[in-house]
Amino acid sequence: MPRVCPLTGRRTSAGQSVSRRGKAKRLGGVGKKVTGRVKRQFKANIQRVRAVVDGEVVRINVSAKAIRNGLITKPVKRDWTPETQD
Repeated sequence: MPRVCPLTGRRTSAGQSVSRRGKAKRLGGVGKKVTGRVKRQFKANIQRVRAVVDGEVVRINVSAKAIRNGLITKPVKRDWTPETQD
């Protein structure tokens, strides 16, 4: 299963991890120098949640941003109590 959000399209993206050495100029040094760059991956924050899709409760994988922005509707909590025996 791909690590991609069906609502926002967020997916794993590529980037670099940059290693530096030295002391910043603002702290009295001669400046920071780059000593290496390594390829890395930035993974999307995908969560498995229960959501209402077409009137049916299903489990889907969506990004945390989709949940925060209200792009999914969560099912209502069940308010059921057993009947008392009289």
